[in-house]
Parts: sequence; C-alpha cells; structure tokens
Amino acid sequence: MKIMFAIGIALLVLGILSFFVPIPHTEHEGISAGGVSIGIQTQHSERVSPILSGALLLAGAGMMIAGRSAARA
Repeated sequence: MKIMFAIGIALLVLGILSFFVPIPHTEHEGISAGGVSIGIQTQHSERVSPILSGALLLAGAGMMIAGRSAARA
C-alpha cells in the first residue's frame, strides 16, 4: 500500500501548489487571406478554483491515511 500513500502525497502537494501557482494560458486569434496573416496573441494566468484545490487536499490526505492504515493490517 505504499503506492496509495505516495499518490496521496502527490495529490496533497498538487493541492497546496494549486492555491499559489497560476496556470498560464495563451490564445491566438486572427485572420489569414492568401499569404497575409494578421493576428493577436493574448496570455492569461488563471488560478485553479479553491474548491478544486480543497478537494485535492482532502483526497490526498484521505489516500495517505488509507495507505498507512492498510499497511498496518
């Protein structure tokens, strides 16, 4: 059950990081006619929803507890 504990740690770390690290997103819009292309590229930095971050934290903690208690049995 060490695998479940390791996955729990990974989810816990992802949950903590998702509170602080924004995810970059790039969009490109434009037109092209023949050999000419005109466009604009925009960049956004969006954060993950706090509800999703909390769910990752809870799932990670639950998997760590389940992995540790299954290893004892």
